[in-house]
Amino acid sequence: MTLDPQVKHLLAQMKAAGTPPLESFPPELAREAFRKMNQEQSEPAAEVQRVQEGAIPGQAGEIPFRAYYPEGKAPYPVLVFFHGGGWVIGNLDSHDDICRTLANAANCAVIAIDYRLAPENKFPAAVEDCYTAVKYIQENAGEFHIDPSRIAVGGDSAGGNLTAVVSQLAKKSRDA
Repeated sequence: MTLDPQVKHLLAQMKAAGTPPLESFPPELAREAFRKMNQEQSEPAAEVQRVQEGAIPGQAGEIPFRAYYPEGKAPYPVLVFFHGGGWVIGNLDSHDDICRTLANAANCAVIAIDYRLAPENKFPAAVEDCYTAVKYIQENAGEFHIDPSRIAVGGDSAGGNLTAVVSQLAKKSRDA
């Protein structure tokens, strides 16, 4: 299997710069390196109609979110988005561009969840935050200007894994 050309290019850049692999850094330094890498590669952010930031009450404190709204009228269908980053380095800022793009391309609200990161927060902290956030968003649809019958979950990398787990938990809860 061949390596994705974008990943290959990124790895070549890191090697040329003499950057050690991210997994060799302590979490704080890995997060900072990831943030800098994203800043260097980012293009101007896509415009959306509105961005809203806030927090959802969680079991271990507030769960930050950022909601993106495309042009159009509420209530919107919604994608609850879980960022990637190996459960360690991603955040709302690292996935801002993709959330803006998704909101516009899918013509739906995108609500990105900033779940608790490892290793400071042990499993199942991220799962708990993501599942709690989805339930809260559905139960408080009016607050988010969304249609509670049109909720999807998605994410990339670790966020894709969280998507699968949250979907299974939601199905299990519904079937109970």
